[in-house]
Amino acid sequence: MAEYNFRATEKKWQQIWKEQQTYKADVDASKPKFYTLDMFPYPSGAGLHVGHPLGYIGSDIVARYKKLKGFNVLHPMGFDSFGLPAEQYAIQTGQHPAKTTEDNIARYKEQLANIGFSFDWDKEVRTSDASYYKWTQWIFMQLFDAFYDHAADKAKHINELIAIFEKEGNATVDASCDEDTPAFTAAEWNAFSEKEQSDILLKYRLTYLADAVVNWCPELGTVLANDEVVNGVSERGGYPVERKLMKQWMMRITAYAERLLTGLEEIDFSESLREMQRNWIGKSKGCSLHFKVDEKPELDLEVFTTRVDTAFGVTFMTIAPEHELIGTLTSDAQKAAVDAYVEMAKNRSERERMSDVKTISGVFTGSYAINPFNGEKIPIWIADYVLAGYGTGIVMAVPCSDTRDFAFANHFGLPVIPVQEGKHTDIAQDDFDPKAGKMINSGFLNGMEVPEAIEAAINWVEEKGLGKGKVNYRIRNAVFSRQRYWGEPVPVYFENGIPKLMKESELPLELPAIDEYKPTATGEPPLGRATDWTYNGLPYELSTMPGWAGSSWYFLRYMDPHNEEKFADAEALKYWNQVDLYVGGAEHAVGHLLYSRFWTKFLFDMGFLNFEEPFKKLINQGMIQGRSNFVYRVKGTNQFVSYGLKKDYEVDPLYVDVNIVSNDVLDLEAFKKWRPDYANAEFILEDGKYVCGAEVEKMSKSKYNVVNPDDIIERYGADTFRMYEMFLGPLEQFKPWNTNGIDGVYKFLRKFWNLFHEGDDFVVTDEEPTKAELKALHATIKKVTYDLDHYIFNTSVSQFMIATNELGGMKCKKRAILEQLVVLIAPYAPHIAEELWAKLGHTESVTIAAFPEFNESYLVEDEKLYPIMINGKKRAEITVSASAKPNEIQEIAMQQEAVIRWMEGKQPKKVIVVPNKIVNIVL
Repeated sequence: MAEYNFRATEKKWQQIWKEQQTYKADVDASKPKFYTLDMFPYPSGAGLHVGHPLGYIGSDIVARYKKLKGFNVLHPMGFDSFGLPAEQYAIQTGQHPAKTTEDNIARYKEQLANIGFSFDWDKEVRTSDASYYKWTQWIFMQLFDAFYDHAADKAKHINELIAIFEKEGNATVDASCDEDTPAFTAAEWNAFSEKEQSDILLKYRLTYLADAVVNWCPELGTVLANDEVVNGVSERGGYPVERKLMKQWMMRITAYAERLLTGLEEIDFSESLREMQRNWIGKSKGCSLHFKVDEKPELDLEVFTTRVDTAFGVTFMTIAPEHELIGTLTSDAQKAAVDAYVEMAKNRSERERMSDVKTISGVFTGSYAINPFNGEKIPIWIADYVLAGYGTGIVMAVPCSDTRDFAFANHFGLPVIPVQEGKHTDIAQDDFDPKAGKMINSGFLNGMEVPEAIEAAINWVEEKGLGKGKVNYRIRNAVFSRQRYWGEPVPVYFENGIPKLMKESELPLELPAIDEYKPTATGEPPLGRATDWTYNGLPYELSTMPGWAGSSWYFLRYMDPHNEEKFADAEALKYWNQVDLYVGGAEHAVGHLLYSRFWTKFLFDMGFLNFEEPFKKLINQGMIQGRSNFVYRVKGTNQFVSYGLKKDYEVDPLYVDVNIVSNDVLDLEAFKKWRPDYANAEFILEDGKYVCGAEVEKMSKSKYNVVNPDDIIERYGADTFRMYEMFLGPLEQFKPWNTNGIDGVYKFLRKFWNLFHEGDDFVVTDEEPTKAELKALHATIKKVTYDLDHYIFNTSVSQFMIATNELGGMKCKKRAILEQLVVLIAPYAPHIAEELWAKLGHTESVTIAAFPEFNESYLVEDEKLYPIMINGKKRAEITVSASAKPNEIQEIAMQQEAVIRWMEGKQPKKVIVVPNKIVNIVL
């Protein structure tokens, strides 16, 4: 058998691709385009493990397939290179984040190159490059200078709003704005000071400054996103996090809530992901209802409810611990209890508070509200299951209709008033069974069905001036400030307290040099350490943008990454248009994917794009899980007992590095060298070897189950690695990594190589292929084409194995078959395909070949094989035309020499022909 030198071959072709820019893609109107994209990585110091490239391999296969199908393919890669990890490392070591980021990117690029991806590296972007974040700052400026006009259902320039204010005030303006935006006339507007006008405009701008409740981590000195907080502490470092009211830059994503919702019907996302976004946006129709506070008539508590018809059942109110009115509502007698509770609650993340259904906690404020439906006094409590950012931060509690309200009422001994589900009727308290979960009501709604009662209740509320019908969205405006260094500077300076934009011509505003990467002694963000960093003597904004800023539009910059005049040229944007296939993790469903949809819709509104959804189709790749191994140390000793014998000892299971374990058998010498405390380890073996325990779980350095793709590629090759990752199962599913299983794919590729060789000689003939050979080829073309058109990758690998075995068995060496097979396998195993393509005499890359066309006629059976059974035993077989009739098949069978011999001159009692299967002769 010919030896396939994968190491030399793969390095050779990776270098050729780089030198010849094989995957460079420019606008070419003569070809249809296909834009395939991976969610770009954050370049961590740990590099890639075998789970990371899963989605990249899937999208790379599609990119290569589409190129073979005649598409002009844009397949770029870049790096989400701003972020907290690099900054924390800088704080610890004093090394500039740019240096560690550059080192990490170099490591990632080396690993990605080793896997053989068809990335157009000429299109690379890095969010931390000033040439890139110049345009992130530019987009921020466009958002600052825009408002959302509900009448036009689009964003417009803020100057249009100012013109309306100057002529007629804001009485006729229907725009997204803060709830507390005051009404004013044109005369009042024109009389306002510059600062007053600025403050009003901030209530309309799509990016604006406001007080917001945020996750504040004192130890890190920065605000954290919800997904960066776990169990009340920072995900990175495990430091305490508290809820705090701070002045922050915000993005008015709520203005786009309805369009983000309806747009989900236009894009090919999984239903589960779309449902996650629907729930996050959280559209609900209901009523805004006002409650007066007893003995404090100046106070007005607004709640939003979808079931205003249950207001008769309100027995108390709950308010978020961060609410601005808590101090006013708290009585002297309750102050100590309230202060203690608020201090406790602020250290719990929103995620915990929303999901924790077991813990019931709250405290009475000492104040009462008046139920506008029946005039009853109801106590006002503070409860951490109410969030300041959702609705108004106040909930009217109807314990008979809400399980959480009922649990709270039951825990604190608060009353529960019964209301009946369905029709609204008076019902005796004695007839009410809270555990049955029935909802209740009484009063003027008696006899109405629920929808009718809701409508009647809203009308009554509006007539009485107690509130109004309203559509509410759960989604909140996004905090856009981070008190960090390693992020995009905000292109804003302050003059007399008024935020003002730099000139576009002055961009980018680059990060200044500072002495340390942590907050100042007076608590300012790290940028406060910069010396002489002002705008003509006026102070710059000291916060930076969050990590999601650069990732919200990077897919646009890939289309024209070197443009210094625009974020991308109009021709490039029009040609490449939407991303046709986007591959990435489901963990970004309600973060990055929503923000990028928001920014794309905004840029569409402002005339910079001709599409308003960034991604046509999204595939969420599953996770490749690690396979951990364990050794078992006998308690109190340095002895380790093999898995099958551990039941006889008292042991401590310990993780062991999977890289010194093969087929669950431990390399004893490598184990001794692994850690100093194991140098003198002793082993209790079974059958002369040490067998480890195993468990499938998430890959993690702490579990020593991380497998480096470099090691796999060094041992088996990149093509084997690529095909094995696909072979593990459907791209979307979670599956365990097991290096033990890779050997089958490794051997298959050698079989494939040997189809083209006899010994060490490359042997391919120009003979005409047989029907059987054509059938094997076209069965493969059909399967692979279908799979790639439907983004199925695992079953094609199986089909390649089947075809290779079949053609190997036929000793097929024919160009007409093998040449097309090379093109078929090229998206999966590009290195071996390029090498064989060159050996076949081609001087250009296999990437520009034409993908084979399936011909159905080669799979049509024109002959059938029939076994001939005589008294239940097979005695002969015949091959006849597939169109032969039963009587013709019987006649041919009876004429066979073997049949005549076995019949020994006897006449058959019956002959049964089963079409397409068998001939039965009964003597």
